[in-house]
Amino acid sequence: MALVINDRVKETSTSTGASTFTLAGAQTGFDTFAAGIGGNNTTYYAIFNQGTNEWEVGLGTLNAGGTVLTRTTILTSSNSDNIVTFTSGTKDVFCTLPASKAVYLDSTGSPVGAASDGFAVAMSIAL
Repeated sequence: MALVINDRVKETSTSTGASTFTLAGAQTGFDTFAAGIGGNNTTYYAIFNQGTNEWEVGLGTLNAGGTVLTRTTILTSSNSDNIVTFTSGTKDVFCTLPASKAVYLDSTGSPVGAASDGFAVAMSIAL
């Protein structure tokens, strides 16, 4: 099992509640989670219930077929950063890189979000 992040991975779902999400296929122009992330892998995800204020960002795990997303760790949400009990409706489910997990350079070239100065040195060497 690996943590995989990929661009343009987006499906819909009509799952409800606070449990797993069954993915219903890629939206036009996007890849499925099975194709973009792969079965048995973890990824950062976002879920948005269209036409509502319900949303969630977290770390999830796909089943072997890449068709069911288990919501493992909630990072932020419309429910005070707790798991959301989604109501009926069509949800957008997509791969994302949460801001709290990003490491990037500010306008002066200094790392933001780095764990330590040692991390910045290691990244400089790697790049």
